[in-house]
Amino acid sequence: MGPVDWLGVVAAALAASAVVLGFQRRGGAAHGGWVLLAMLVSAAMLGHALARIGPEKLAVKWWLYFMQSGGLAIAFVIPAIWVSLSQHGRSAVALRESAMWLLAFLAMGLAFYLV
Repeated sequence: MGPVDWLGVVAAALAASAVVLGFQRRGGAAHGGWVLLAMLVSAAMLGHALARIGPEKLAVKWWLYFMQSGGLAIAFVIPAIWVSLSQHGRSAVALRESAMWLLAFLAMGLAFYLV
């Protein structure tokens, strides 16, 4: 296992926060702070998963950044959104939120790849 790329964690959290806040119509500084905190937790988890894969393998198989980040969104975040929102008849909102979170997590993968 390689070390966690903490610079990548911060870059990924900032990139994902930018995506989420770009989708949001309202918010403010307090809202942005909560988004950044949530993205830091998610980015740290992704950073740990990427460290387990190792920098040598990631250098050869660059697509693993996106498989890991997108996979987290598709396997965990998006199903939670659908379970939560669709039971209240808000499927249209669930679709928009799902797209937002998938893009946010893919932005995390891109940030780790670039850093």
